[in-house]
Amino acid sequence: MSRAWQLVFQETLVELGVEKARAEDLTEHTLSHAVDAGQDPHLLFGPAHAYARHLLDTLQDVPDHKEDNSLAVRGPQVLVLSQVTKRYRRRVVLEDVDLTVRAGEVAAVVGANGSGKSTLLKICAGLVRPEGGQVYRRGTVGYVPQDGGTVALLTAQEHFTLFGAAAGLSSTRAVSTGQHLAARLAWRPDPAVRAAQLSGGTRQKLSLVLGELHAPDLLLLDEPYQGFDQGTYVNFWQQVWRWREAGKAVVLVTHLLHELDQVDHVVELTTPDEES
Repeated sequence: MSRAWQLVFQETLVELGVEKARAEDLTEHTLSHAVDAGQDPHLLFGPAHAYARHLLDTLQDVPDHKEDNSLAVRGPQVLVLSQVTKRYRRRVVLEDVDLTVRAGEVAAVVGANGSGKSTLLKICAGLVRPEGGQVYRRGTVGYVPQDGGTVALLTAQEHFTLFGAAAGLSSTRAVSTGQHLAARLAWRPDPAVRAAQLSGGTRQKLSLVLGELHAPDLLLLDEPYQGFDQGTYVNFWQQVWRWREAGKAVVLVTHLLHELDQVDHVVELTTPDEES
């Protein structure tokens, strides 16, 4: 089924005017979401020809940010890493990493598995102390880990209340803010459903909302789109552009290299074996 779905999806994109290389890229990316979700693409997205039309319509609604970077609100430095080094026992995980991100900028952290991407993000968040170098942060921080970050027995609304209280928000305001942010990701939380009952992609939406709930100045996102379907993935990037245009600084760990021409900075980490 997945092979037939793939062929129809790609052929429909080409018929709708998408260049073959771009159609292949979109097809590969869409199928990767199905693999992450552990579902057949037909069950996850519906008929291939219909989803291809839906995807193309959605993508056409996303502004091209390659040409309007100068329109973003650029402000003071929010995050500065200088010669950051991290070791675990005798193994060097990070060595002499530099990064400067200003308000209104998006930075991507890329690299192979084991290259220290998640460790670097934890250092940015202040959760891990580096052995060497300096880390400067300005303002408040929102951190969205790749795994965890939610409590299995709590509903989404209970998460909003709990995390909101930590940020000094009233329960009413925290819940209304959480529901508004969830709607931007095309999600309406069910007040009776606990986090343990949510799909992986929906739990990731919850983590994203919690990371943004207190309106942080700096957002640190560790592969935040895991389990998203293509439509939600587009919604996520629309939200990134909203943050950017609002003057927030965003750092995200990603393995999707085709998005890197739309960010302001790229930090490529290498494993010790790649450096030798």
